[in-house]
Amino acid sequence: MVNVTVDEIQRDPLKYLQRVEAGEVLIITQANKPIAELRPITSNKQLRPFGLCAGEFTVPDDFDAPLPEELLSVFEGQ
Repeated sequence: MVNVTVDEIQRDPLKYLQRVEAGEVLIITQANKPIAELRPITSNKQLRPFGLCAGEFTVPDDFDAPLPEELLSVFEGQ
């Protein structure tokens, strides 16, 4: 972690963003007090494979059919 003042960042923001992009963590200080931490975004979120649950369940033919009136009235509080 590197301490950097607000003034230093304002003079050359691209320089510090490139350092963060390279993996450094910057502690931004103002009046010798840390006020923020600038770190690279790490994305370990992997996309789920297409067809992950293929064959696990079946969607009924009437899945998008209108609900019965009695059930609708319960949802609507009538």
